[in-house]
Amino acid sequence: MTPEAVYLPAIFLAASFTQGVSGFGTALVAMPFLTMFMKVQTAAPLCMLNGLIITGYLTLRLKRHIPWRRVAPLMTGTIPGIGIGIYFLKNFDSTALQVALGVFITAYAIHSLATRPKARPLSPAWGYLAGFLTGVIGSAFSAGGPPTIVYITMSEQDKDTIKATLSSFFFANGVITAAGHAISGLTTATVLHHLMFSAPATIAGVLFGSACYGKIKAATYIKVILYLLIAMGVMMVYGALGR
Repeated sequence: MTPEAVYLPAIFLAASFTQGVSGFGTALVAMPFLTMFMKVQTAAPLCMLNGLIITGYLTLRLKRHIPWRRVAPLMTGTIPGIGIGIYFLKNFDSTALQVALGVFITAYAIHSLATRPKARPLSPAWGYLAGFLTGVIGSAFSAGGPPTIVYITMSEQDKDTIKATLSSFFFANGVITAAGHAISGLTTATVLHHLMFSAPATIAGVLFGSACYGKIKAATYIKVILYLLIAMGVMMVYGALGR
Protein backbone atom coordinates (compact mmCIF):
# COMPACT_ATOMS: atom_id res chain seq x y z
CA MET A 1 0.00 0.00 0.00
CA THR A 2 1.42 3.39 -1.00
CA PRO A 3 1.69 6.21 1.56
CA GLU A 4 -0.89 8.39 -0.24
CA ALA A 5 -3.42 5.56 -0.03
CA VAL A 6 -3.23 5.96 3.76
CA TYR A 7 -2.83 9.66 4.52
CA LEU A 8 -4.96 11.16 1.73
CA PRO A 9 -8.21 9.37 2.71
CA ALA A 10 -7.64 10.22 6.38
CA ILE A 11 -7.04 13.91 5.65
CA PHE A 12 -10.00 14.33 3.32
CA LEU A 13 -12.37 12.30 5.48
CA ALA A 14 -11.79 14.79 8.31
CA ALA A 15 -11.84 17.79 5.97
CA SER A 16 -15.05 16.85 4.18
CA PHE A 17 -16.78 16.02 7.47
CA THR A 18 -15.93 19.52 8.70
CA GLN A 19 -17.40 21.14 5.60
CA GLY A 20 -20.40 18.82 5.69
CA VAL A 21 -21.21 20.21 9.15
CA SER A 22 -20.32 23.88 8.64
CA GLY A 23 -20.47 24.63 4.91
CA PHE A 24 -16.75 25.36 4.72
CA GLY A 25 -13.45 24.20 6.18
CA THR A 26 -12.01 21.68 3.74
CA ALA A 27 -8.87 23.75 3.18
CA LEU A 28 -8.68 24.64 6.89
CA VAL A 29 -8.27 20.97 7.77
CA ALA A 30 -6.57 19.61 4.67
CA MET A 31 -4.00 22.19 3.58
CA PRO A 32 -1.77 22.19 6.71
CA PHE A 33 -1.45 18.40 6.50
CA LEU A 34 -1.16 18.17 2.72
CA THR A 35 1.72 20.64 2.65
CA MET A 36 3.63 18.32 4.98
CA PHE A 37 3.75 15.80 2.11
CA MET A 38 3.61 17.90 -1.05
CA LYS A 39 4.20 21.38 -2.44
CA VAL A 40 1.42 23.96 -2.13
CA GLN A 41 1.26 24.03 -5.96
CA THR A 42 0.07 20.40 -5.78
CA ALA A 43 -1.97 20.64 -2.58
CA ALA A 44 -4.04 23.65 -3.70
CA PRO A 45 -5.51 22.14 -6.90
CA LEU A 46 -6.03 18.78 -5.16
CA CYS A 47 -7.93 20.48 -2.33
CA MET A 48 -9.98 22.46 -4.85
CA LEU A 49 -11.02 19.35 -6.80
CA ASN A 50 -12.12 17.53 -3.64
CA GLY A 51 -13.90 20.71 -2.63
CA LEU A 52 -15.96 20.57 -5.81
CA ILE A 53 -17.27 17.15 -4.79
CA ILE A 54 -18.30 18.53 -1.41
CA THR A 55 -19.83 21.82 -2.54
CA GLY A 56 -21.59 20.19 -5.48
CA TYR A 57 -23.36 17.78 -3.13
CA LEU A 58 -24.21 20.48 -0.58
CA THR A 59 -25.53 22.83 -3.26
CA LEU A 60 -27.94 20.19 -4.53
CA ARG A 61 -29.02 19.34 -0.99
CA LEU A 62 -29.72 22.97 -0.04
CA LYS A 63 -30.74 24.44 -3.42
CA ARG A 64 -34.15 25.71 -2.22
CA HIS A 65 -32.42 27.90 0.41
CA ILE A 66 -30.01 29.65 -1.99
CA PRO A 67 -30.47 33.48 -2.01
CA TRP A 68 -29.34 34.24 -5.54
CA ARG A 69 -29.40 38.01 -4.95
CA ARG A 70 -26.50 37.51 -2.51
CA VAL A 71 -24.64 34.96 -4.61
CA ALA A 72 -24.63 37.14 -7.77
CA PRO A 73 -22.38 39.95 -6.42
CA LEU A 74 -20.02 37.37 -4.91
CA MET A 75 -19.65 35.62 -8.27
CA THR A 76 -19.17 38.87 -10.17
CA GLY A 77 -16.37 39.90 -7.83
CA THR A 78 -14.62 36.54 -7.68
CA ILE A 79 -13.83 36.14 -11.40
CA PRO A 80 -11.04 38.78 -11.60
CA GLY A 81 -9.84 37.73 -8.15
CA ILE A 82 -9.24 34.14 -9.28
CA GLY A 83 -6.94 35.25 -12.08
CA ILE A 84 -4.91 37.43 -9.73
CA GLY A 85 -4.66 34.65 -7.14
CA ILE A 86 -3.39 32.10 -9.68
CA TYR A 87 -0.78 34.63 -10.85
CA PHE A 88 0.37 35.10 -7.25
CA LEU A 89 0.49 31.33 -6.67
CA LYS A 90 2.76 30.79 -9.66
CA ASN A 91 5.02 33.83 -9.31
CA PHE A 92 5.19 35.29 -5.80
CA ASP A 93 5.73 34.56 -2.13
CA SER A 94 2.44 35.74 -0.60
CA THR A 95 3.45 35.30 3.04
CA ALA A 96 2.60 38.86 4.12
CA LEU A 97 -0.89 38.70 2.60
CA GLN A 98 -1.58 35.36 4.27
CA VAL A 99 -0.44 36.64 7.69
CA ALA A 100 -2.54 39.81 7.44
CA LEU A 101 -5.60 37.84 6.42
CA GLY A 102 -5.12 35.32 9.23
CA VAL A 103 -4.87 38.07 11.84
CA PHE A 104 -7.99 39.83 10.53
CA ILE A 105 -10.05 36.63 10.45
CA THR A 106 -9.05 35.67 13.99
CA ALA A 107 -9.78 39.16 15.36
CA TYR A 108 -13.20 39.30 13.66
CA ALA A 109 -14.28 35.89 14.95
CA ILE A 110 -13.14 36.60 18.53
CA HIS A 111 -14.95 39.95 18.45
CA SER A 112 -18.15 38.31 17.17
CA LEU A 113 -18.06 35.61 19.84
CA ALA A 114 -17.59 38.26 22.53
CA THR A 115 -20.22 40.77 21.33
CA ARG A 116 -22.71 38.54 19.44
CA PRO A 117 -23.62 41.23 16.86
CA LYS A 118 -27.01 40.99 15.16
CA ALA A 119 -27.30 40.46 11.41
CA ARG A 120 -27.94 43.62 9.43
CA PRO A 121 -28.48 44.52 5.75
CA LEU A 122 -25.25 45.16 3.85
CA SER A 123 -24.69 46.97 0.57
CA PRO A 124 -24.11 44.71 -2.46
CA ALA A 125 -20.73 46.47 -2.78
CA TRP A 126 -19.52 44.40 0.17
CA GLY A 127 -20.54 41.29 -1.73
CA TYR A 128 -18.40 42.27 -4.72
CA LEU A 129 -15.42 42.92 -2.43
CA ALA A 130 -15.91 39.66 -0.52
CA GLY A 131 -16.14 37.75 -3.80
CA PHE A 132 -12.98 39.40 -5.15
CA LEU A 133 -10.96 38.61 -2.02
CA THR A 134 -12.30 35.06 -1.97
CA GLY A 135 -11.18 34.60 -5.58
CA VAL A 136 -7.67 35.85 -4.86
CA ILE A 137 -7.17 33.87 -1.65
CA GLY A 138 -8.98 30.74 -2.82
CA SER A 139 -6.97 30.30 -6.01
CA ALA A 140 -3.70 31.16 -4.26
CA PHE A 141 -4.12 29.19 -0.99
CA SER A 142 -7.28 27.04 -1.46
CA ALA A 143 -8.49 28.86 1.67
CA GLY A 144 -10.58 31.68 0.26
CA GLY A 145 -13.66 31.19 2.36
CA PRO A 146 -13.17 33.75 5.16
CA PRO A 147 -14.12 36.97 3.28
CA THR A 148 -17.38 35.41 2.09
CA ILE A 149 -18.07 33.78 5.47
CA VAL A 150 -17.60 37.13 7.24
CA TYR A 151 -19.89 38.87 4.72
CA ILE A 152 -22.66 36.27 5.01
CA THR A 153 -22.59 35.88 8.79
CA MET A 154 -22.76 39.68 9.19
CA SER A 155 -25.99 39.83 7.17
CA GLU A 156 -27.75 36.52 7.86
CA GLN A 157 -28.65 34.34 10.87
CA ASP A 158 -30.65 31.48 9.33
CA LYS A 159 -28.33 28.48 9.24
CA ASP A 160 -29.78 26.90 6.09
CA THR A 161 -29.48 30.18 4.16
CA ILE A 162 -25.90 30.68 5.35
CA LYS A 163 -24.83 27.17 4.42
CA ALA A 164 -26.68 27.26 1.07
CA THR A 165 -25.05 30.59 0.17
CA LEU A 166 -21.59 29.37 1.08
CA SER A 167 -22.00 26.03 -0.69
CA SER A 168 -23.42 27.39 -3.96
CA PHE A 169 -20.87 30.20 -4.15
CA PHE A 170 -17.93 27.95 -3.30
CA PHE A 171 -19.08 25.44 -5.92
CA ALA A 172 -19.29 28.05 -8.68
CA ASN A 173 -16.05 29.64 -7.51
CA GLY A 174 -14.40 26.22 -7.39
CA VAL A 175 -15.40 25.37 -10.97
CA ILE A 176 -13.76 28.57 -12.25
CA THR A 177 -10.69 28.12 -10.03
CA ALA A 178 -10.24 24.47 -11.04
CA ALA A 179 -10.46 25.50 -14.70
CA GLY A 180 -7.83 28.16 -14.06
CA HIS A 181 -5.58 25.63 -12.33
CA ALA A 182 -5.93 23.27 -15.31
CA ILE A 183 -5.27 25.95 -17.92
CA SER A 184 -2.23 27.24 -16.04
CA GLY A 185 -0.74 23.74 -15.75
CA LEU A 186 -1.18 23.33 -11.98
CA THR A 187 -3.56 20.36 -12.32
CA THR A 188 -1.00 17.71 -13.16
CA ALA A 189 -1.19 13.93 -13.51
CA THR A 190 0.08 13.73 -9.92
CA VAL A 191 -2.84 15.82 -8.70
CA LEU A 192 -5.33 13.57 -10.49
CA HIS A 193 -3.59 10.48 -9.12
CA HIS A 194 -3.97 11.86 -5.57
CA LEU A 195 -7.62 12.68 -6.31
CA MET A 196 -8.29 9.03 -7.12
CA PHE A 197 -7.19 8.01 -3.61
CA SER A 198 -8.94 10.85 -1.78
CA ALA A 199 -12.34 11.19 -3.51
CA PRO A 200 -14.10 8.18 -1.87
CA ALA A 201 -13.18 9.42 1.61
CA THR A 202 -14.35 12.91 0.65
CA ILE A 203 -17.77 11.57 -0.31
CA ALA A 204 -18.09 9.56 2.90
CA GLY A 205 -17.07 12.53 5.05
CA VAL A 206 -19.51 15.03 3.56
CA LEU A 207 -22.40 12.58 3.87
CA PHE A 208 -21.66 11.99 7.53
CA GLY A 209 -21.09 15.69 8.22
CA SER A 210 -24.37 16.65 6.56
CA ALA A 211 -26.24 14.16 8.73
CA CYS A 212 -24.72 15.73 11.86
CA TYR A 213 -25.52 19.27 10.61
CA GLY A 214 -29.25 18.53 10.74
CA LYS A 215 -29.07 18.08 14.51
CA ILE A 216 -27.38 21.45 15.22
CA LYS A 217 -29.39 24.52 16.36
CA ALA A 218 -28.93 27.84 14.55
CA ALA A 219 -27.16 29.60 17.44
CA THR A 220 -24.79 26.70 17.86
CA TYR A 221 -24.14 26.64 14.12
CA ILE A 222 -23.05 30.31 14.16
CA LYS A 223 -20.66 29.57 17.03
CA VAL A 224 -19.23 26.60 15.15
CA ILE A 225 -18.54 28.88 12.17
CA LEU A 226 -16.81 31.48 14.33
CA TYR A 227 -14.64 28.93 16.13
CA LEU A 228 -13.65 27.46 12.78
CA LEU A 229 -12.78 30.96 11.56
CA ILE A 230 -10.47 31.39 14.54
CA ALA A 231 -8.83 28.07 13.76
CA MET A 232 -8.52 29.02 10.09
CA GLY A 233 -6.96 32.39 10.93
CA VAL A 234 -4.43 30.85 13.31
CA MET A 235 -3.51 28.10 10.85
CA MET A 236 -3.04 30.64 8.04
CA VAL A 237 -0.63 32.70 10.15
CA TYR A 238 1.20 29.60 11.37
CA GLY A 239 1.42 28.16 7.86
CA ALA A 240 2.75 31.42 6.41
CA LEU A 241 5.38 32.00 9.10
CA GLY A 242 6.39 28.33 9.13
CA ARG A 243 7.32 28.25 5.44
